Amino acid sequence: MTPLTQPVDDERIILHIGTGSFHRAHQAWYLHRLRESGDSCDRAWSITAGNIRNDMNPTHEALAAQNGTYTLETFSPDGVREYESISSIQQVLPWSPDHASLIECGSSRACRIISFTVTESGYYLDNHDKLDVSHPDVVADLDGGCTTIYGVLASILEARRRAGGGPVTLQCCDNLRHNGERFRAGFAEFLTRRDLAALKQWVETHTTTPGAMVDRITPRPTPDTCMRVLAATGFDDRCPVMSESFAQWVIQDHFIAERPAWEKVGAEIVDSVLPYEEAKIRVLNATHSCVAWAGTLAGFEYIHEGARDAEIARFAHDYITQDVIPSLLPSPIDLQRYRDIVLDRFSNPHIRDTNERVAADGFTKLSGFVVPTLRDSFARDEVPAPTAILPALFLAFLTRWVDGKLHIDYRDSLQDTAAIRAMLAAEDPIAAFCSDRRVWGGLTSDARLIDAVRNAYGTVNRWLASRLDTSRRVN
Repeated sequence: MTPLTQPVDDERIILHIGTGSFHRAHQAWYLHRLRESGDSCDRAWSITAGNIRNDMNPTHEALAAQNGTYTLETFSPDGVREYESISSIQQVLPWSPDHASLIECGSSRACRIISFTVTESGYYLDNHDKLDVSHPDVVADLDGGCTTIYGVLASILEARRRAGGGPVTLQCCDNLRHNGERFRAGFAEFLTRRDLAALKQWVETHTTTPGAMVDRITPRPTPDTCMRVLAATGFDDRCPVMSESFAQWVIQDHFIAERPAWEKVGAEIVDSVLPYEEAKIRVLNATHSCVAWAGTLAGFEYIHEGARDAEIARFAHDYITQDVIPSLLPSPIDLQRYRDIVLDRFSNPHIRDTNERVAADGFTKLSGFVVPTLRDSFARDEVPAPTAILPALFLAFLTRWVDGKLHIDYRDSLQDTAAIRAMLAAEDPIAAFCSDRRVWGGLTSDARLIDAVRNAYGTVNRWLASRLDTSRRVN
């Protein structure tokens, strides 16, 4: 067991990097609940928050102006709205290119945990979990820069090492599969390539990186979120957060210094996160993307609209039931019940999560969320027809987006628009689609994959044609 907070007079700080909605609806909320319900030891913990990039400065500055306090608005599937003032962020650090305030906080003895929320692409890892040393951001940081999570942490931990700041836990709070071990491997490679041998040795002996699985649907706040918060609470909040009422946090018990007693407020502290992580990523994350791509093709704007559509719901249900569940058994989780809970959550009309948000970064999501089930199904000598529907939906989505038939702002960190157009203009677009090793890994250009996606693409196009035909007859 890792040490919990001991009776102390001084504060215990979590330095969190990334002040977006997801962190504030999740980790910050759990710590707020602990501080509010716990004894003096629990209240000794607080969050100091900062960012690596300046693209969120308006929200970050609004949070600073409110002294770190903000409102969390939650919606249950049956429409119950609740508003909670969150005060676990006790300090908001100003952004600066040299990250001086992050380095100062992270090197202090009061800081016992450095946590961070980044996107899958923010880890800069290839399909073999090796550092993508060709990426311009990584290249810049290997040359002494400080623009990635690796460069920033190298600066923080080097200052901590020199200052005698003591052991510190590096805690991932995001959706990357095997986030703790994959981050640690990427960071070790970064330190090696940057010739920081002394720091690498210090990191190996003075830090741990527990894995974690986090789950709470957190859409971008809508323009009227501030108005609802003001009407409900009287607080003119300039940076509120909205999320579903459901929340889950499973954390590997692998902390090198003290940690908050999160289990008191519902977090699960376990020896292995793996079964929970695999269920969440394959059942929830992959299906979320499925509903977003299919819903956009069907003309819907919001996730709940697609989740309530019988044909789209069947795509999602068949994918989980026929391919995912057999891949995950045996499991400590009741996977059929979990499937039903997830699909019910997606149908919540009060969240108003947009397809545009969830549909983004499709190539990365295929790699992380969908490819493992395809691989497992092929290993069982099964034809994963239900799973192949997901990449086929994404390919149909891209085709219509490039043709200007989808009026959304699609963004992808792995492929730019020119590369997508070139892929779709190939003599065999499906074969070209299945040829990117960054997406498909060991399945790249596999005849079984190409055949499955080709058949599924036909199914998707027939489905779309049927919807169009029905629409014409109705009109």
